[in-house]
Amino acid sequence: MIKSELVARIAERHPHLLQKDAERIVATIFDEISTALARGDRVELRGFGAFSVKPRPARVGRNPRTGAPVMVEEKRVPFFKTGKELREKLNGGIDRGEDED
Repeated sequence: MIKSELVARIAERHPHLLQKDAERIVATIFDEISTALARGDRVELRGFGAFSVKPRPARVGRNPRTGAPVMVEEKRVPFFKTGKELREKLNGGIDRGEDED
């Protein structure tokens, strides 16, 4: 599903909302999540999952064309961990208790 499909689905399920209002709601939610992550905050949506930021240390990479070593700077990357209810829904009601980290 892409963002425009999500907006359309929300507008369809809530006929009292105009399409532009549904777009504004979706954009606001994504903006707030992005802003919180940029601040280094964790965003938890109970039953769905949690977004956080993980640091990646600097490392020596390789240029794929030449194979020459290239220094890759330290960076922060977004990380998503699914909530228990979402894992159960994806696995047909069976949660095997596996945590990814």
